[in-house]
Amino acid sequence: MMKILQILAIFLVMAFTSQCSQEEVQNTPDNSSLNNEMTNANKTKDALSEAIAGNHRTEKYKDRDQYRNPLETLSFFEIEKDMTVLEIYPYGGWYTEIIAPALKESGQYYGAMPDPNSSERRKTAFDRFKNKLSENESLYGNAQAVPILDNTKISLDDNSVDMVLTFRNLHNMMAYGTAENMLEDWLRVTKSGGSMGIVEHRGDSSIEQDPKAVSGYVNEDYTIKLAEAAGWEFISSSDINNNPKDDKNYEDRVWRLPPTLTYFARDGRPKVEGDDLKKNLEIGESDRYTLLFKKP
Repeated sequence: MMKILQILAIFLVMAFTSQCSQEEVQNTPDNSSLNNEMTNANKTKDALSEAIAGNHRTEKYKDRDQYRNPLETLSFFEIEKDMTVLEIYPYGGWYTEIIAPALKESGQYYGAMPDPNSSERRKTAFDRFKNKLSENESLYGNAQAVPILDNTKISLDDNSVDMVLTFRNLHNMMAYGTAENMLEDWLRVTKSGGSMGIVEHRGDSSIEQDPKAVSGYVNEDYTIKLAEAAGWEFISSSDINNNPKDDKNYEDRVWRLPPTLTYFARDGRPKVEGDDLKKNLEIGESDRYTLLFKKP
């Protein structure tokens, strides 16, 4: 009888162990899926790193990497090389020269610029950016310039992009009174589950936000509220582009700092010179916050 009980006990243990093993297999993440995600992330990082180090970027542009941290910033935004990415107001193409080459093989880059038909100045800027892309197809692939109609509407279909990015531009949209409508339109062109990344000059939280952002500084909580009111879901913020040396001189505005080094608030908009120039160069580019949002 004792022997029968021992055999029965062994059988029950074996059965329990087998059941646990099956449950572990069922609950274990798909390794192939995880490996694919890691591989894609590594390939994206390699593509971005190659673009950042590329000879097509001038030394003047590369010097700004220390303040703008492009690899860390784009990694925080979770960009992938097979995404369709829309950059708002790329102008000189500082970030274009990094993002577009990284997307060239399997993704798509769009740069949204003001409507070229709205003024001669805007036409010049649009054509310059468009030619930058078309004349360097081997570098940028099928990257395209798209117009922003009526200062707010992107010339792209609904739910057509994976990610919207804008760098140090929100204050300009606030100045023109278009920020709310533009944020809503970016949501329109973004796919469900897609994302938005914003980098902006960090305002002094103890100072009430000027809706026109004349100083160039925008409080972080103000930006989050604007985006949420447009339908975006706030995900997280990063200190990647913080600069505690920025003394937040609202009177002389953010453009007193590199790379602009101009006193826009003073008569004639003089360039920064003398001791002020030395001081502002030591500060470096502005203190900035880096925010990630998702489309629900």
